[in-house]
Amino acid sequence: MKNRIIELAKANGADIVGFAPAGRFDKNSPLFKIMPETKTVIGFAFRVLRGVYRGVEEGSTYYQYTAMGVQNMEETIMPMAQLRVCNLLEEEGYLAMPQRRHQMIMAEENSTNPEVNYNGIYRGKVQEKQIDFLDTAVKCGLGEKGFHNALLTDEFGPMVRYCFVLTDAVIDADEVTEPHLCDKCGKCKNACPGKAISDDGKIDEWQCAVYYRGANGTKNPFMPPNAFSDFDDRIEIISGEAKVTPETARGIIDHLDFYPPVHIYQSSICARACDIACYVHLEEKGVLVKKFKTPFRKREEWKFSISDFE
Repeated sequence: MKNRIIELAKANGADIVGFAPAGRFDKNSPLFKIMPETKTVIGFAFRVLRGVYRGVEEGSTYYQYTAMGVQNMEETIMPMAQLRVCNLLEEEGYLAMPQRRHQMIMAEENSTNPEVNYNGIYRGKVQEKQIDFLDTAVKCGLGEKGFHNALLTDEFGPMVRYCFVLTDAVIDADEVTEPHLCDKCGKCKNACPGKAISDDGKIDEWQCAVYYRGANGTKNPFMPPNAFSDFDDRIEIISGEAKVTPETARGIIDHLDFYPPVHIYQSSICARACDIACYVHLEEKGVLVKKFKTPFRKREEWKFSISDFE
């Protein structure tokens, strides 16, 4: 059964498949409220093509990351693999429940999701549980937790997205990955165009949302010189030095109309610069299993001058 699941998942786009027994999770975990009969959690990690980051790396084209690295992964590729595996489990007489993120439901009352419009997020209206995705990925043996709360995998570093299937089938478990990739170098923190990552690795989601969408003009080729002309702290915003609150973040986001969204997903101008910096570091260290003929970072990083906006 396990080998059949792995073969089927990989035939449908999954790159890494891992299995965790129910006993590896706290008895109060939401997964037991979602499906009390859970005996095994199956995790699937999917590579985000290294090529979809290249346009942002070069400053040439931007929609591929969001269209192909976020939307199509979350809405097409990942669900298909989940459904195929669930079909196999149901054919064998087992329960199977796919688990993917609901991008519009937040567990925290005043948090946000940088990948979608803050106006569309339900806070306090839908009392629905979601599992802890990163913790579950680690428990399934897909990878380790990085400093900036990304899943780091031996094959692709942080350039992955992941989802799960809960089942009442008892399947041999995989070992939890012993942390060995993240050396807490801080390159992810330093790469963030809005300083959204704190010294202890915590991420300010509103700060992230503002700069994920391109508020830092030194890294946004679509921002006009007169951007944020009505803001007293416009230079601080454009340079990435502004510290936002949920309220001020909303005001800034409402002015981030430099690039169109991809359906419900907000186009990312930074393309998760934290992940790119992490990947470059891991590649330079030579610790990634998946090798390429040329390094990802081929040239010195480009950057506009803040004087262009003064």
